[in-house]
Amino acid sequence: MGDTTAAPRLGTLIIGNCQAGVQLASTLRELGDTDPITLVGEEPHAPYQRPPLSKAFLKGEATADSLAFRTHDFYREHSIDLVPRERIFRIVRNADGGVATAESGRTFAFARLALTTGAAPRTIPFEGSELEGVSYLRTATEATVLEQQLREARNVVVVGGGFIGLEVAAGARAAGKNVTVLEAAPRLVGRAVSEQTSEFYLQAHRRRGIRVVLNAQVVRFVGEHDRVTGVELGPRDGDGSGEIVAADVVLIGVGVVPRTELAVQLGLEVDNGIVVDARALASDGLTVAAGDCANMPNPSIGDFGVGRIRLESVQNAVEQAKVAAATLLGLPAEHRTVPWFWSDQADLKLQIAGLSGGHDRVVLRGEPDSEKFSVLYYRGGRLIAADCINSPLDFMAVKNALHKGLSVPADVATDTTVPLKKLLAAVETADAGRAVPAPAAVDLAPPAVPVPAGSPAA
Repeated sequence: MGDTTAAPRLGTLIIGNCQAGVQLASTLRELGDTDPITLVGEEPHAPYQRPPLSKAFLKGEATADSLAFRTHDFYREHSIDLVPRERIFRIVRNADGGVATAESGRTFAFARLALTTGAAPRTIPFEGSELEGVSYLRTATEATVLEQQLREARNVVVVGGGFIGLEVAAGARAAGKNVTVLEAAPRLVGRAVSEQTSEFYLQAHRRRGIRVVLNAQVVRFVGEHDRVTGVELGPRDGDGSGEIVAADVVLIGVGVVPRTELAVQLGLEVDNGIVVDARALASDGLTVAAGDCANMPNPSIGDFGVGRIRLESVQNAVEQAKVAAATLLGLPAEHRTVPWFWSDQADLKLQIAGLSGGHDRVVLRGEPDSEKFSVLYYRGGRLIAADCINSPLDFMAVKNALHKGLSVPADVATDTTVPLKKLLAAVETADAGRAVPAPAAVDLAPPAVPVPAGSPAA
């Protein structure tokens, strides 16, 4: 008599227990999927929010448990098998779907595959990088170590003037530390914001006592007894000798790189991330990818499908994961939205709506010295994005306007005596400045030339 044991029912394997991974699993259940769902991640913690790691976590106001997206009861009640501490290193496709193998030897058979592998810190092989006190910040484990080091430190050096670095620097300065930010470029957060916004943050942080060095050339990290004591800089302004900046703690924050190792192994197209279409579908027509690891057609309303981009943000991870879940179930969906981002640097809150790439005009709304203003970006006479510093009403007005395809003339937008929301409402009432409809047919096949990511991960 033959073996009558039924084969286990295969379902969805999600590799990467991050924001996108959790959202994808949750959306599958919301859409009625009853097949097994396995969410595999490398960290020992349940999936948690990453943005607070550079802020509340370092102040001792949060833990990995308090930042968890969901309770363990949620995963159990929704039959989502949460698997921590497993690093997948090999995936083999077969007629049923495939099998993924972890470094521990454990295997995971699947019918459907989703990659939400996220991104990893960009590393720099400086001499002295192995010294104690030199760190990166991406995980709760790294944040725990950094929080302990900051508590005892007097001199803190941040290598990299991007959003994460400035958030950490602002928090350390507020805690009374001597803080130096070393940025290799001629301005802060240059890839993501206008010159006006960059200059504002430079002056604002300097007013708060942070030393900011632009065009900085880091030569090496120096130390004693295997612990960092300083950062050596290359000569500047014709000076023949390099300065050594005192440091008890060094944080390296020079951006991230998408984790594409598994995609490469599967033979998927990779170009500054896993190349996907507007449905979050990879080049094999089977695998979906979402979040920081995915390079997608521009999702912006008004610019939908024009060029490619990889976004590092909570909002993008959530929205793209919802589309990926629908795609796995064969449901029609496209990732079309207004991207938005935020960065909290002590008492300075930056909110960004839209994507400013390709802008041809910048309008300043308000006075930077007041530390409450907005920078509006225009292209071809239309509003496409805004940086809003301590101006939440402007942020909401622009975000809503972009959703509706509204614009306000640049010359009118400078009038701060009238709320931006009211200016846009007048435009809407007059039925003027409506968005140009997206082309009737949009080629969702990945173009050959990518558009570099230019968005902050908070």
